Amino acid sequence: MPVELKPIGIIHSPFTALKDMPIQPAGAVGVAGTVEVHEDFRAGLKDLDGFSHIILLYHFHRSEGYRLEVVPFLDNELHGVFATRAPKRPNPIGLSVVRLLGMKNGILEIENVDVLDGTPLLDIKPYVPEFNAVDDVRCGWLDNAKGRVSDHKADHRFE
Repeated sequence: MPVELKPIGIIHSPFTALKDMPIQPAGAVGVAGTVEVHEDFRAGLKDLDGFSHIILLYHFHRSEGYRLEVVPFLDNELHGVFATRAPKRPNPIGLSVVRLLGMKNGILEIENVDVLDGTPLLDIKPYVPEFNAVDDVRCGWLDNAKGRVSDHKADHRFE
């Protein structure tokens, strides 16, 4: 059965090229952007302004093809794509938790945006620590990369 997703908006950011972009919101602290929600979906924004953070789900529209094993940005070793956040995925869907600064006329002002300008937005969900934050977390191979994400930028490996 085919799965069809319809973009509900567009994410705008200062990043027009993949190279040298932050690789996660933690590496984009303070970077401002906007989310333009298409007119047909704006009624769904009701009461979202009560949340300080939102989860953006989006399509990696510049990613072509996929690899089941990749060398991710924060490592030099090969890992299964599902153990990474690499964009070369069978279903190129990304997610970012960003700060919601304000909303007006279907435009969301956000910060900590690590997304390429013009990225199609698939969904928005409120970030709720009671639902999303967990204790006793293991981070696999990423345990060795702690503290490096804010200084690391994208290179050409996933273009």
